[in-house]
Amino acid sequence: MKLCKIVVGLFAALWVFAIVVLLIGQFGLFGQERDPLSGIFLMPLGLPWNRLIDAAPEGSWPWLAALAPLINLVLLSAICRFLGNRAVK
Repeated sequence: MKLCKIVVGLFAALWVFAIVVLLIGQFGLFGQERDPLSGIFLMPLGLPWNRLIDAAPEGSWPWLAALAPLINLVLLSAICRFLGNRAVK
């Protein structure tokens, strides 16, 4: 299941990239201007879980938005493990 590992690795790399872009844009690192839309790349990676964030307290929204892709990453890893175990039998 080499393809599955590639997909999981690519998703994880995209998530790290989105976090880096968020930090650079939010805090104006490396001479960049502060950009309120720097977290936009996290939105598609965290779907559908980031649609449920408004049920949490408002102070935790940025943290939950940044961690929402983790749920998808865990699900992708579990699916890959399941498919890998089925291929061995």
